[in-house]
Amino acid sequence: MQAAMTTQTRVLPAAIARLNELAYNLWFSWNDDALQLFQQMDARQWEQTGHNPVRLLQELDDARLQELSADSGFLEAYQGVIARFDDYMQSGHTWFEQRFGSGTPVHIAYFSAEFGFHESLPIYSGGLGVLAGDHCKSASDLGLPFVGVGLLYKKGYFTQKIDASGGQHAEQLHYDFARLPIRPAQKDGNDLTVTIDMPGRTVTLKLWTVQVGRNPVILLDADIAANQPDDRELTGQLYGGNQDTRISQEIVLGIGGVKALRALGIYPNVYHINEGHAAFLALERLRELLGLGLPFHAAVETVRSATVFTTHTPVPAGHDAFPYGMVEHHLGPLLGQLSAHRQALLDLGRDEATGLFNMTHLALHTSGLRNGVSQLHGKVSRGMFRSFHGNVETREVPIGAITNGVHLDSWTAPEWKALLDRFLPGSWKDDQANPQVWQSVELIPDESIWSVHTKLKEKMIAAARRNLQEQRRRNGDSAERIEEVRGYLSPKALTIGFARRFATYKRANLIFSDLRRLRKLLDDPQRPVQFIFAGKAHPADHPGQELIREIHRISQLKEFAGKVVLLENYDIDLARYLVHGVDVWLNNPRRPLEASGTSGQKAAMNGVLNFSVLDGWWEEGYDGTNGWAIGSTEDADWAAQERENTESIYRLLEEEIIPLYYNQGELPHQWINRMKRSIRTLSPAYNTHRMVQDYTVQTYLPTADRATRFAMNGYETAIKVADYKKFIRDNWHQVAIVSVDDGTAASVTAAAAAAASSGTTSSEAPPQPALKRVTADIAFGPIWPPDTLVEIVHYEEHSGAWEQVIVPMQASGDLVDQLQTFTAELPAHLAHGAHFSVRVRPVSPDFAHSFELPLITTTLHKEL
Repeated sequence: MQAAMTTQTRVLPAAIARLNELAYNLWFSWNDDALQLFQQMDARQWEQTGHNPVRLLQELDDARLQELSADSGFLEAYQGVIARFDDYMQSGHTWFEQRFGSGTPVHIAYFSAEFGFHESLPIYSGGLGVLAGDHCKSASDLGLPFVGVGLLYKKGYFTQKIDASGGQHAEQLHYDFARLPIRPAQKDGNDLTVTIDMPGRTVTLKLWTVQVGRNPVILLDADIAANQPDDRELTGQLYGGNQDTRISQEIVLGIGGVKALRALGIYPNVYHINEGHAAFLALERLRELLGLGLPFHAAVETVRSATVFTTHTPVPAGHDAFPYGMVEHHLGPLLGQLSAHRQALLDLGRDEATGLFNMTHLALHTSGLRNGVSQLHGKVSRGMFRSFHGNVETREVPIGAITNGVHLDSWTAPEWKALLDRFLPGSWKDDQANPQVWQSVELIPDESIWSVHTKLKEKMIAAARRNLQEQRRRNGDSAERIEEVRGYLSPKALTIGFARRFATYKRANLIFSDLRRLRKLLDDPQRPVQFIFAGKAHPADHPGQELIREIHRISQLKEFAGKVVLLENYDIDLARYLVHGVDVWLNNPRRPLEASGTSGQKAAMNGVLNFSVLDGWWEEGYDGTNGWAIGSTEDADWAAQERENTESIYRLLEEEIIPLYYNQGELPHQWINRMKRSIRTLSPAYNTHRMVQDYTVQTYLPTADRATRFAMNGYETAIKVADYKKFIRDNWHQVAIVSVDDGTAASVTAAAAAAASSGTTSSEAPPQPALKRVTADIAFGPIWPPDTLVEIVHYEEHSGAWEQVIVPMQASGDLVDQLQTFTAELPAHLAHGAHFSVRVRPVSPDFAHSFELPLITTTLHKEL
């Protein structure tokens, strides 16, 4: 432990003393009255501090603080905010407690390499971090027993500056942690530290806490005097450095994160790995369990029983993988300590196809439940990791899907929330995942909706102009060039926003494929259109930076000046302006490379209409009436997608979007109707309350129950399952399908035969197809038949797609010499081999999912 850090917490007048407590709880960041309270203290300084209440309180002069403590209006607002804060923090009437009870034995630890809570704590780079931050906020709102674990980056990601030629400059800032809304984690008045063994030295990590409503997030910091200079940089920059830095950061996050929880006396029964960066946590937990004397295979089962893994990346190149020599070097101390299991530990991350140690493979090996972040991404992930699961069919690969959402209170404009408060039920925020709550959106007068939207659009345009003026001022432009920005972007023009990371697959420049056609749209004086772009490219992503340069070049052309603009330093603050204020949110990635995407969900909550490729969440969110789908042939090659997407974008703009927006008298009623439809259909489905509820029901509670069972009675169940799996693996080669009797039409069931012969059916039941009896003889060797399922697999066509049908077979007769007959009934027209197959697979009530042990013996059939 270290001596306690010198605090810079300001001593405040007694009447407003609890502002310090409020400033150090990020609850303020999603509560509008708390934000307004800090802004009211000094609006100019609030902006200069980057909306950081800790800095604001440190920098305000004594006279202003005394003035505020005697201001009756400010005190009334202060007392109201504090009352709401206390009610929130002390209330036991949360969704989790009401649904499951306060004694539910679950405690979740959520590990993520980045967290995007608020612009005042810049330790995020983009969508993954903001998703993690929103997840934590909803976990607090819903009352989950929850702790986050991440890294505290001294330099954050980077501040983006765009020069006069469109070049991106990554500016690194060094944050003063004493001026951020975080505090050192302490025990007995001392700052807490943990140590991890790295090759040839020990690295000390200081623990910090950021309070996110009811729950803490623990952040690890290597930048302390006890460490060598290179080690101090391990938590220097998010996604910076080379692969040695990357693997070291992931060791700090995973191994150091588990040690941090232990130092705080926290022993969760659910560990959620948010993307593969944190998968090394499994190795530290294995080290703990092996130290208790568990056999290796039982320790692995224990870890798996308590681990949930979410993958966010739909392309193999996006999954972290390291050469084995690098892994053996950086994990040398741990591998040396567990030398008897060295190869088994390394095999947990082995990717046979590449010969690399893959962090996603490590996460898959050590997690019981896994999921992608949209239905389409789940499907893509099942295909990507099919080979990992043996000969399981793609559709049965045990990777599910929980579609991402966004934190409604953080991303919905205060003006919208005030309007919704007037028309939706009083508990609408608490019940936001209930579609019925949103039906009343249809009752909101069109005038009210358009008034709110217009005000937000004007705010957004003002922010965009400030951004552009600052670019030009810094780049040394003339006073005239700076002043002309005041005329850029018309509040009356249809405004389309595109803001996200500048990765090439997101195709930020697709709209510029036909400049002549685009110019015609933008130059129409009766129906003007304008585009706003924003986003960062990773400093090492040179093609992404070229996209920025290209868009900047086009924005400077005379015919596009003021109608196409590129804003710099896209962050949470700028994102709010954009998702609140544009009319249309454009998204045109190459399908299916967008795992989910959440910026469009933020826009939808503010009445902004989505115009997107059917990728990620939009494939399931789009219903034909709540936005627009950019079309292309499904599964087309990249070149075909490019052509078809481009034509679809222009055609929809020309024929549908622009005419609908300008089809108005005093108000664009048809456009507003579509805004209402978007809010009503998308808001209840794509919020993190719904998402976290899904995680709770589908993964957290089952995992907590399984982890508890596996650890009881000296890990009895974990050892039993591990031994069972070993026995099955060792003997599965003796399982054989000896014969299959296809049956004949003569074995049609009596009921179906009678119906067929009479030619009539009951009016209450549809005619039943003729059925035949199929039998299969299975040899099991030493395996007990009830430890298996024997099934028939065939396919039926529904709505143009082939759907798998599983028919369980029942044991018939006695088990003779480990040979058992199984029977089932099938439609008589199905033939073995051509239409159906028989398979045998192992099962156990202790498995987390059907194919936890992906061993299948099957007869030949074709997967559709």
